[in-house]
Amino acid sequence: MRVSRVTVLLWAIAAPLFARQPVHARHAMVVTRETHATEVGVQVLQAGGNAVDAAVAVGFALAVTHPSAGNLGGGGFMLLRMADGTSTFIDFRERAPLSASRNMYMDQATGQATKDSQLGYRASGVPGTVRGLEYAHAKYGKAPWKALVQPAVSLAADGFPVPWGVAQTLQSKNISEKLAQFPDSKRIFLKDGAFYEFGETLKQPELAATLGRIRDHGAKDFYEGETAHLLAADMAAHGGEITLEDLQLYKVIERKALEGTYKGYGVITAPPPSSGGIGLLQMLGMLSLTDYSKTGVGSAASLHYEVEAMRRFFADRSEFLGDADFVKVPVKGLLNADYIRKRAESIQAGKATPSSDIRQGDVAPYESLETTHYSIVDEAGNAVSVTYTLNGSYGSGVTATGLGFLLNNEMDDFAADPGKPNLYGLLQGEANAIAPRKTPLSAMTPTIVTKDGKLYMVVGSPGGPTIITAVMEVILNVIDFGMNMQQAVDQPRVHHQWMPDSISAENTISPDTIALLQQFGHTVKTTNSIAEVAAIRVFGEWLEGAPDGRTEATAKGY
Repeated sequence: MRVSRVTVLLWAIAAPLFARQPVHARHAMVVTRETHATEVGVQVLQAGGNAVDAAVAVGFALAVTHPSAGNLGGGGFMLLRMADGTSTFIDFRERAPLSASRNMYMDQATGQATKDSQLGYRASGVPGTVRGLEYAHAKYGKAPWKALVQPAVSLAADGFPVPWGVAQTLQSKNISEKLAQFPDSKRIFLKDGAFYEFGETLKQPELAATLGRIRDHGAKDFYEGETAHLLAADMAAHGGEITLEDLQLYKVIERKALEGTYKGYGVITAPPPSSGGIGLLQMLGMLSLTDYSKTGVGSAASLHYEVEAMRRFFADRSEFLGDADFVKVPVKGLLNADYIRKRAESIQAGKATPSSDIRQGDVAPYESLETTHYSIVDEAGNAVSVTYTLNGSYGSGVTATGLGFLLNNEMDDFAADPGKPNLYGLLQGEANAIAPRKTPLSAMTPTIVTKDGKLYMVVGSPGGPTIITAVMEVILNVIDFGMNMQQAVDQPRVHHQWMPDSISAENTISPDTIALLQQFGHTVKTTNSIAEVAAIRVFGEWLEGAPDGRTEATAKGY
């Protein structure tokens, strides 16, 4: 039949991926990407550690068991909300080395950006994970440091069964060809081309030795000691940018978390150099001024409003956002109520606005696809939301010689060529141009939601720019559509990032819904999955843990 009247099919709602319940516990909960890491976190909590201690132990464990994103050679963000209601944000994101320059990845002969920001030794920013986890532990943890690192040492030395997803990824053409270019990566992760099978034991003795030094000497080993000297020498031997001085100068930055509200709920989220928190609050602000939810979850009408809010934020992101320590980011202007109202008023019901017609808004003056996420709540009510990354899957492809850990390709999160798309197709402007010791703009969006001043939800995701939209959709699913935590995570998702001008939609969304979106003027491209949320909700006396069914993620509590 012809779809001529929009109102007839507004209720073409996608069915959730899975009809399953959250994991329930009364006291504490850990949700991570990988079962061994989840177990490590729970054991730390049961032994008397707090949520920060568990987050540190999980971070090191994932560096062993989730090599595509868990890391020693990357960086990330930790958002904390303590039981007394105080919150803070720990920035241990990678930084550009001292040798970095605006045009360092440009081919002078062709005027085009090279692939050096994505692959190989030159792609890496100075790693922050080890120092970030130590900083969090020293200031907010209470368990012995060695007890938190030892589980990762054991996992690396004794090995663990290779999960199905890891085995399949390592055997995939793009990843195997990437890793095969670097000797230690080929030997450790590809078995020199023999490949690991599902369930086969993966042992990483070099990584175990590196973790052992971190266990015994703390972050000092990684940034000043034996590991630092070996990494700097490896960089020098292969044309890399990171020097011993870069490692010695690396510092964690503790920042004030960004806070806002949505329909009476408090939202605590990531400040710059993450673009995610601003994006989340801006998009929620636009949607709060509409009646987008009246047609139900997953309807074409509600998804239309969501993607229109998405594309307006990403247009602003391309122009205004960068490292606030280097450029003036108009946070207050972007989150100003009048500004958000004007952006919301430009959304038309049932009609897509072409991205070519959308530019960054008139903001008030400046004021004086590979990551992993985990969420933890302890018995006292302390909550930790951590997102950390190597950027691309398996980072730069390089495993540091003799050290056993992969290096990031985070330099591609800068605008290597301002105005041109990066690895994720994002357009980025001068605010995110490369400079020495600068932090690349991130989409990581660790977020904590409160209700009546009390902890309500802990949420976050990997997934490049889809992180921001996935976190928003999960929050909307709970607050506006009344879902439990697991239903909210499993509900099919969409993503729009302004450019390219198309909706990315999970292929579990109803064809009728997609047809309606196309009738509204949207271009829709389907994909297997979008992002990977790990979330916890406080529901009465219970904690609801929700791992993402799109992956092998797990939740466990007690």
